[in-house]
Amino acid sequence: MARILSVCPIVVPCLFTTSRHCRRIVRVSVTARNPSISFESMALKPPLHPTYDLKGIINLALAEDAGGQGDVTSMATIPVDMEVEANFLAKEDGIIAGIALAEMVFHEVDPSLKVEWSQKDGDCVHKGLQFGKVYGRAHNIVVAERVALNFMQRMSGIATLTKEMADAAYPACILETRKTAPGLRLVDKWAVLIGGGRNHRMGLFDMVLIKDNHISIAGGITNAVKSVDLYLEQKNLKMEVEVETRTLEEVHEVLHYAAQTKTSLTRIMLDNMVVPLPNGDVDVSMLKEAVNLINGKFETEASGNVTLETIHKIGQTGVTYISSGALTHSVKALDISLKIDTELALLVGRRTNRA
Repeated sequence: MARILSVCPIVVPCLFTTSRHCRRIVRVSVTARNPSISFESMALKPPLHPTYDLKGIINLALAEDAGGQGDVTSMATIPVDMEVEANFLAKEDGIIAGIALAEMVFHEVDPSLKVEWSQKDGDCVHKGLQFGKVYGRAHNIVVAERVALNFMQRMSGIATLTKEMADAAYPACILETRKTAPGLRLVDKWAVLIGGGRNHRMGLFDMVLIKDNHISIAGGITNAVKSVDLYLEQKNLKMEVEVETRTLEEVHEVLHYAAQTKTSLTRIMLDNMVVPLPNGDVDVSMLKEAVNLINGKFETEASGNVTLETIHKIGQTGVTYISSGALTHSVKALDISLKIDTELALLVGRRTNRA
């Protein structure tokens, strides 16, 4: 386990700013001798999911690598009792994420492996920084290496992009979507939290999101919202409800329904109301008009045409949230390695401009 000697407050703001909507404080206490890893010991816990088996995902990743035979290269080249120390090396600048998950991987392979970190999830790292180390049986370190790095690199890439988007979106909060890698839903959404974003719904079960296909099948937006209200009342369910709107007419229709009827609706999505212009800029006037029409009666969420170049302008319209599938479906992994001969690794890295 990582050796953190004191209990300290860690500020983990959603937007890495003083946003009144998103700022949170998490207290962390990690004991170096604890042989297992508990969510209580993490700087930022993973989001909740009723059926997700994180340990099972780790074991699946290890099993697909081992293929029932194990690491034949390591068995052939590494003496069974040899112990080594390997160092984690950042090969580019970014936000580190997946430290807690990497520890879980090493612990699953060999609980006797010792892992230490100079950084924590959510910290900035720069190219060439050695930010952690693992020591123990060489064979087991090499077996765990690629699985741990795969998780860390993907999560760090998501966290890095999230940080950039979150900073640019302020005062709006950035959300991801369900466009995550199959089997990695919780891992991807955890990385968004580490990067300073907020989670949208975890799946189909924890929030009602009335989208265009639901509206078409229901025979219109009013029918769709009314059906949800009736269903939740009949089932005695209380959860957030969001409806997607694509035109100002649909926004008017939703507001008219809500003014006439008690509704469970909590958020209105304003989809593709950001219009791309030939010069590469975007026109947000339609989005701004929709936000003004809603006038704080419901939370608002902008989606569509959200990029690093457009998100700041979108965030200035007054929307509560901005959602972006690109945070998880178009992730560029952060380059991280685990090296035993760190001196040689740095030499090669400098030669290739990667350290």
